[in-house]
Amino acid sequence: MSRRVLVSCVQMQGELHRFEQDFAARGIELVVPEVHQQLSEEELLEIMPEIDGVIVGDDKFTAAVLESSPRLHILSKWGVGTDCIDLEAAARLGITVTNTPGVFADDVANVATCYILMLARGLHRVDAAVRAGTWLKVEGESLRGKVLGVVGLGSIGRALAERARALGMEVTGCDPAAQARAAAEAAGVRATALDDVLATADYLALCCPLTPQTHHLIDARALAVMKPGAKLVNVARGPIVDEPALADALRTGHLAGAGLDVFETEPLPAGSPLRELPQVILGAHNGSNAREAVERTSRLAVENLLAHLDPA
Repeated sequence: MSRRVLVSCVQMQGELHRFEQDFAARGIELVVPEVHQQLSEEELLEIMPEIDGVIVGDDKFTAAVLESSPRLHILSKWGVGTDCIDLEAAARLGITVTNTPGVFADDVANVATCYILMLARGLHRVDAAVRAGTWLKVEGESLRGKVLGVVGLGSIGRALAERARALGMEVTGCDPAAQARAAAEAAGVRATALDDVLATADYLALCCPLTPQTHHLIDARALAVMKPGAKLVNVARGPIVDEPALADALRTGHLAGAGLDVFETEPLPAGSPLRELPQVILGAHNGSNAREAVERTSRLAVENLLAHLDPA
């Protein structure tokens, strides 16, 4: 019986031609369904009983999905965040879970910097106005001397801090991991408590993983602690932010703007109040999607899969 590998990550599907020989040499049959954003639990329940390994995108590998997968040995996450996988259920069932840490630091930090610059200078508003036939002049603000607060001082947070300091910004940050705090402080970041970061930041950037502790970390209380007129950038995970609370803070003017690459529900629903707010820049969970990053992440995801896939 040949081994069957599901490739549910859209970016990985586009890279499969690079690895045809690797899979063919091991007698691996690839299952490559059409995926728009991610496969639903119902779709996975239909597919998984005959699957030995998966290169995972943003699909919800719930306990029910994993329990329906008697042949499954390895979930190779394409990317860093494993919040889409029920890790407790995987451990209980003896299913190995891997990811590809550190592969997106520069690329996601670059996108976060773009959001900060666009919010500072209103470039998205100018573009829209010129396309509409007007000649909008937006009075922006200088970033030199402004404070960037970074929540999550891992590789992405530290790479963003490096860019912000090059722009003349002061950088504060918080992270529960002592090693991450020490590395950030060595790079010129003032590591402190979350509320201090919130209260002093002119721009707040979310670069932390989604965990039970960070779910809705930025809620109505946290937003109220932020400086009036501050701006929020989220390149982490959507559920870290309580979106209705954020919309309220933007409507009242307590926050001056937001750059959001990620959302609680993706794609962003048509009825989301965030769509109605011109001071919000809307992304498409695309911060990591640089050609070189896709190539190296795909290679590592395949290596992880093959290293843990049991022999036939």
